[in-house]
Amino acid sequence: MQAIEKNMKKHNQLLSEYATLDENAIRFLEEQNDCRPPFFRDIDRIIYSMSYTRYMDKTQVFSFQNNDHISKRMIHVQLVSKIARTIGRALNLNEDLIEAAALGHDLGHTPFGHVGESILNRISLEHKEGYFHHNIQSVRLLMEIEQNGNGSNLTLQVLDAIMCHNGEFIYQKYQPKKKTKEEFLKEYYESYDNPSIVKKLIPMTLEGCVVRISDIIAYLGRDINDACALKVFDKKDLPKEIVDILGCHNREIINTIITDVITHSINQKYLSMSKEVFQAMSKLKQFNMEQIYLKANDQESLKQYEHIFQTVFQGCLKDLEIKNQNSKIFQDFLNYKNENYQKKNTNVRKVIDYIAGMTDNYLLMVYSDYKK
Repeated sequence: MQAIEKNMKKHNQLLSEYATLDENAIRFLEEQNDCRPPFFRDIDRIIYSMSYTRYMDKTQVFSFQNNDHISKRMIHVQLVSKIARTIGRALNLNEDLIEAAALGHDLGHTPFGHVGESILNRISLEHKEGYFHHNIQSVRLLMEIEQNGNGSNLTLQVLDAIMCHNGEFIYQKYQPKKKTKEEFLKEYYESYDNPSIVKKLIPMTLEGCVVRISDIIAYLGRDINDACALKVFDKKDLPKEIVDILGCHNREIINTIITDVITHSINQKYLSMSKEVFQAMSKLKQFNMEQIYLKANDQESLKQYEHIFQTVFQGCLKDLEIKNQNSKIFQDFLNYKNENYQKKNTNVRKVIDYIAGMTDNYLLMVYSDYKK
């Protein structure tokens, strides 16, 4: 066993001085080690989780598309993982930590993507449960909901990278900020009450910074491919000043940005990119916002999503109040949660957790029961 463990940890000898070593992994609860390094073990816990399985039927950008080649959330997290591990290997960082955070970063995403997230946020605020952010929900799943409410006891470094992954905010330079357990938990809990916290989150590791930039790299070009496949626009519509720097195909965009990040970050304690690539990325993100994300759903669809979420929320809440044990929220969710989860959370929070974990099709199935 010692020989196996030694082989499993050999990669530590090759890591950069700015990398996170396995020996520095921190867990909230002590547990017996096995031959796997701690972050490698976290990867296993994430991919074997129930939340990870549900990635396969959650919207990335486009819902209800009769095209099997349009990205789902499952594809996105795998792309983030591959891109992040490419950057991590080139910079001699801890790939196990990177992979765990990349694969787990979107576990808390709702059905129907960011539209669903916005609706659930409004519901949560209306019922005094605080702000709903998918990255915070990802951490909540892994700390408080998975394993029947016991949580998965992941390392602090992985949980922090997941919490701080938000790819909506692009920076030219990403420099990690050291944290204690207490500082991490303070950011986590305050995010429910203060919406500005999420915008200011900074990963505690360089590996977390890699996952954050990789989230952006993964969706910029891929979303363009999906939009073009659905004839939302044509690639010839991409602005020339962006194409001249990044290219117009997903593979070109990914390769250009990855190469630029690696070139400007090697042997540094931060991630960085050139000014021209950063500006081109920022312009491309704005272009995608205007030409893809704001056009992905028409007003009629948005109203329908709102109606579906509200109907399911109110139906589940009523079932909890009358203790309807035949309800799916009991049969598929609460009956698998421990006593601590049952006592600790309000009925509203239980319903929010339940809905946030749904796949697109499951939400529609539950809706069909309540709309009768």
